[in-house]
Amino acid sequence: MSQREPAAELGLLDATMIGMGAMIGAGIFVLTGLAAEISGPAAILVFILNGVVTAFTGLCYAELASSIPKSGGGYAFVREIFDDLSSFVMGWMLWFAYMIAGALYALGFAPNFLEFLHVYGVVPPPGEVGAVTLGLLPVAIPAKVALAFGAVLLLVSVNAVSTAASGSIETIFTATKVTILLVFVAFGFLSAGGGGETSFTFQNFDPLFPEGKSAFSILPAMGLTFIAFEGYDLITTVTEEVENPRENIPKAIFVSLAVTVVVYMLVVTVAIGTLGAGGLAAAGEAGIAAAATSFMPTGLPVIKNGGAIIVFGAIFSTITALNAVVIASSRVAFAMGREDQLPGRVGNIHHRYGTPFVAILASAVVMLLSVGLPTKSAGNMSSLFFLLSFVIVNGAVIKLRRERPDMNRPYEMPYYPVPPIMGIVLNLVLTGVLVEYLLRTDPLALVLSVAWILLGVVFYLLYFREPGTPTEGRTAPTTDDAGPDATGDTTGGND
Repeated sequence: MSQREPAAELGLLDATMIGMGAMIGAGIFVLTGLAAEISGPAAILVFILNGVVTAFTGLCYAELASSIPKSGGGYAFVREIFDDLSSFVMGWMLWFAYMIAGALYALGFAPNFLEFLHVYGVVPPPGEVGAVTLGLLPVAIPAKVALAFGAVLLLVSVNAVSTAASGSIETIFTATKVTILLVFVAFGFLSAGGGGETSFTFQNFDPLFPEGKSAFSILPAMGLTFIAFEGYDLITTVTEEVENPRENIPKAIFVSLAVTVVVYMLVVTVAIGTLGAGGLAAAGEAGIAAAATSFMPTGLPVIKNGGAIIVFGAIFSTITALNAVVIASSRVAFAMGREDQLPGRVGNIHHRYGTPFVAILASAVVMLLSVGLPTKSAGNMSSLFFLLSFVIVNGAVIKLRRERPDMNRPYEMPYYPVPPIMGIVLNLVLTGVLVEYLLRTDPLALVLSVAWILLGVVFYLLYFREPGTPTEGRTAPTTDDAGPDATGDTTGGND
């Protein structure tokens, strides 16, 4: 192993697809029903307004990425601006949040894959599939868990040996799932006027707010579904592996966000316009598949019916989201290792593969262990950590502007300081709403969140208080005077 800068093997399209792959993930199938259950037809406003909230923070990520073109995303920005402990806690939260998200995506992939096999008569219904026996060992693992482990191990293997290959997989699979969703939208709108029970009609949006619910009913739904738009930040975790990052990273952030908001808006519109908010809520995670089955053609060769198409799309959605967070979590760990905030080997690049090999393996181990966490609580922890990290990143922009007004900023957000202030306020509001909701419904998520942060602080205090342990990073001092594509000198190191 040797520590050096990773090679820039990803283009603008690859970077954009990493963001879209994460944002248009399992959430588009799972969270649409949840939003409809809480806010009725106003669920469409939930996703539009979450897109607006996201855009403010997206502007901050774009400016910071062009100013500090280092891998590690929000951690790299905070490390550049804040003190050791603050940056460590930021990295510790982000690393865990990405790994939790990865475990959830893997668990989401498993039932969709089993359902897909069931559609074609390969296996019985997912609920009837038995456990898997591990060779000679007297251990039986539920099929869902075994498939989740297999998906993680497969993508970890690809990421460990080739960044370019993992980027290509992300691009191809994301393009496939977006195409499937657009086919769903097209058939949904074409069903209008058909006279069927689930033909598309705008009457399903009247009234927008159901009886007994006000406009404020969308706030809890926004807090619980905000994770759907967590993904553009993943683009900044691979900054040093993207060609011309100072220009391409901001472009990738904006394009991925714009496309994602449009796709969510179209899918939610068709789902409510055909099933109605009540039908979508009642169908839950299977809502989009139920809608597709109701209005798409049946008896098609190979494809069978609309539900099968959506299940196929769900497989691609969970795989691309999982691949994206495998990439992101390992790059956060790599950045922390390179800055000596995790053991030094984590910050090394493999001499043959040119990937953060140890960081990928370390992230995979925690991701696999996270599969055992309560699913609901794990998802809520992830949402909470992401919201807190977005608040910190918005604050980092303001602090950097004040302390380094003359810093090289190839991209400067318009109307500063409105975007970061709005980002802080809106993300804090959503954080407060989410915490209040968790206190009532899922206090375990709050307990586990606090426990993870405390565990990190203990690790930090022990690690940094040992005699001879470095407290300063090994990367370049700052990027104020760096050239257009400079990422700082990261050569040297152990091994």
